[in-house]
Amino acid sequence: MKLLLDSHVFLWSVLEPERLGNRARRLLADVNHELWVSPLTVWELLVAHDKGRIDLGDQPVHYLRRLLTLGPAKEAALTFEVSLMAERIVIPHRDPIDRLLAATAAHYGLTLLTADRALLQGKGFQTLRADR
Repeated sequence: MKLLLDSHVFLWSVLEPERLGNRARRLLADVNHELWVSPLTVWELLVAHDKGRIDLGDQPVHYLRRLLTLGPAKEAALTFEVSLMAERIVIPHRDPIDRLLAATAAHYGLTLLTADRALLQGKGFQTLRADR
């Protein structure tokens, strides 16, 4: 399985794996599965740090670079095609980052691993619940 990690799932997998459900932990630990991370996730985590919602230490860029090297994650690049696909994604809200993450999953044939209820209700891309 090819999994695109939502921002919170990426952090949980490294810092708080107990927040993940058993199935998600097994999938993330299985070397036969590909793990993907979007540059949007990195940006979203930096913004959350700047707003005081999460603490990435006094060197957040360095901290995230280190986290990205801990696992064998591939980069799910934001491309023109991903941006165009975002218009076809159906989710209950218009959050641009969520739409682009969902479009990234659809474009690359990935399953978005998330605990976000709105994304789990979306259409046009595959999801898997991360917190059960």
